[in-house]
Amino acid sequence: MNLLVFGYGFIGAAFARAVQGARITATARDPEKRAHLESQGITAVDPVDSQAAFEAADSILITPAPGDDGCPAFAALQPVRSGQWIGYLSTTGVYGDRDGGWVWEDSELRPTSAEGRRRVLAESQWLSAGAQVFRLPGLYGPGRNVIERLKDGTARRIHKPGHVFSRLHHDDCATALLASLNRPRPGGIYNLCDDEPAPADEVLLYAADLTGLPVPEPTAWDDPRFPAMQRFYRDNKRVSNARAKAELGWFPRYPTYREGLKALV
Repeated sequence: MNLLVFGYGFIGAAFARAVQGARITATARDPEKRAHLESQGITAVDPVDSQAAFEAADSILITPAPGDDGCPAFAALQPVRSGQWIGYLSTTGVYGDRDGGWVWEDSELRPTSAEGRRRVLAESQWLSAGAQVFRLPGLYGPGRNVIERLKDGTARRIHKPGHVFSRLHHDDCATALLASLNRPRPGGIYNLCDDEPAPADEVLLYAADLTGLPVPEPTAWDDPRFPAMQRFYRDNKRVSNARAKAELGWFPRYPTYREGLKALV
């Protein structure tokens, strides 16, 4: 199999590792990153020179964040060849705020941020090309998790009554994408997340208890010093992964943050 990862980052790398035996091509703008990828046996190309790799690929994973015109890869990688598996990584931010209620793939899209509205546009672009869309929550894994933030002092202890969010270990994301590769459904949309939406401060306290690291002082969720944090806490929802389980036969190895954090420790 020829696999093209357009945007070789946190999830792109995890997916490439999961697809064993594939010839992997990845895009990277930075020449040093391309050299690093080549040293790992990955063919690296600049995104502006990726059309040939796109046409040759059997499977393509699209990861870049969209702009006001939608996904930057969509206009660059046309037309789509029949039979290609294309996976587009979106976000559960497209659902907006549900006051703690559940959302499914056919729930109305009501994004509350510019980023979420851009994702809705990018989803529509790739769905028109027969891609599979994967809506992701907060991602974590080695080097990118609450334990690392506790260690380096950047973790914030925030309690907003009734607020929860879903999350996903990056290895579970990779196995879900692999399951879709084995059971493709062009135009399919899947929520990928763990089984237990939970408050952020609950996760932080559990991580501190696991590691013995000090717990930071509480921070108000609407502290004006942290506008990005305010945007994050504006949306409150529980995301269902039932369709991915039923259609793809996928089940997370880390069904809650507890198993995921224990594995990281």
